Amino acid sequence: MPKTAPLRPSRLSPGPLLTSLAGLLREWLPTQRWFAGKGRPVMDLALLSVTELHPGCLHLLLQAGHAEQAAGSGSDEHSVHDCYQLFLGVGETVPAQPARAVIGRADEGPLAGLMVYDALQDRRSTALLLERLRTPGVVGPLRFERDLGVTLPAGLEPRLLDAEQSNSSLVYGDRYILKVFRRVQPGINPDLEVPWALARQGCDRVPAPVAWIRTSLPWGATLGVLQPFLPDAADGWTRALQALDSGRDFIDEAHELGRATAEVHLALAAAFPLEFQQRHHNGRLAAGMTRRLEAVARSVPELLPHAPALRSAFDALAAVDTPRPAQRIHGDLHLGQVLRTGRRWHLIDFEGEPARPLPERRRAQSPVRDVAGMLRSFDYAAHARHPWRPDWARRCRDAYCGGYADEAGWDPREEPELLRAYETDRAVYEVLYEARHRPEWLPVPMAAIARLADRQPLGARRPQ
Repeated sequence: MPKTAPLRPSRLSPGPLLTSLAGLLREWLPTQRWFAGKGRPVMDLALLSVTELHPGCLHLLLQAGHAEQAAGSGSDEHSVHDCYQLFLGVGETVPAQPARAVIGRADEGPLAGLMVYDALQDRRSTALLLERLRTPGVVGPLRFERDLGVTLPAGLEPRLLDAEQSNSSLVYGDRYILKVFRRVQPGINPDLEVPWALARQGCDRVPAPVAWIRTSLPWGATLGVLQPFLPDAADGWTRALQALDSGRDFIDEAHELGRATAEVHLALAAAFPLEFQQRHHNGRLAAGMTRRLEAVARSVPELLPHAPALRSAFDALAAVDTPRPAQRIHGDLHLGQVLRTGRRWHLIDFEGEPARPLPERRRAQSPVRDVAGMLRSFDYAAHARHPWRPDWARRCRDAYCGGYADEAGWDPREEPELLRAYETDRAVYEVLYEARHRPEWLPVPMAAIARLADRQPLGARRPQ
């Protein structure tokens, strides 16, 4: 166990502290899965907030910039800045933990000679973090709050999940899960706001928050949310691949998932105000989709031959001038965002797409966007196993929409222009993501692009 005496105030001053940490963090940040500039050099760093949670454990809000190539701009680069949340352990030695937790030894500044490591991979630090949540209070700019109607037991064993991408999650005793938001933006995070509102509506499809962390400086933001953990649950992606591997249909589960999605949408419509769109709303929505298509086509040449036909999907949406009322939605719905326990589906991760601005993620939108996201996810699952199973995906899509219609009282397929436009927009986003991060997966969204461009049903044509 490392020595963990409280740090002197001079060591906590942001300027001198950054002298100790800057070199270490410039090397460490680009290797983290949640860092937006993965693989790209860190251009500049600034400490926005420093708090000693307990002796030897620092909480940091760090602004980091990285070089980003603008879509379609060739070699031109610009600097992108994000705020990140870090939990850093500091001591003469590092406690027993995975080697990847080690960030390095500071060689200058107030921490010179001390080891720095990721405290979220340290059992002692994460156990004390739960204690902070059990006993609400204020530590510097940090506010630990909880639902006083829920009793949080002490002594739950912590473990860090390995499967996260944009955040970090700790499971305590297989009873609770704490999601730590790595990229922080001003305002309440939807992953706290939405489940809390749904719990007040009596919707049990979404685990209700029991505790959370906020910060008052440098601006109000949600830093983490503790919710019940479903230990025996399997996510929808795993369930779908198991069905494909065993050669069975996924129709019943897809139908029930559609019903669950509609149930959550109905609860969201009751929990948050509806927005009645003005005339020409669809035209503005279609214009934004067209701009994204044009930007991605400049970056991914494979998309260029399909661009004119894809643009017709957005033109068709613009011609429909009778939009439904907009409401709060999930915002990033796919098979990885749903859990199955027994015969019941639960929806999780209401954060939306972390790369998008928080006001955009909290904006009222059409529920068809969520439906389109799930339809694309069935397509991905069908491509994840060989041979490709387009008929399997088509049956899942139909069953999902049918289940949605049974619960909601209206069928998303009754709005073909909106559904096609949202699915096209999602596929365009997937093309850019796969081209940048997983080129071997690019054929998956490109197959959908070919289908959507030709207005053919799923599976009518397989890319060569």
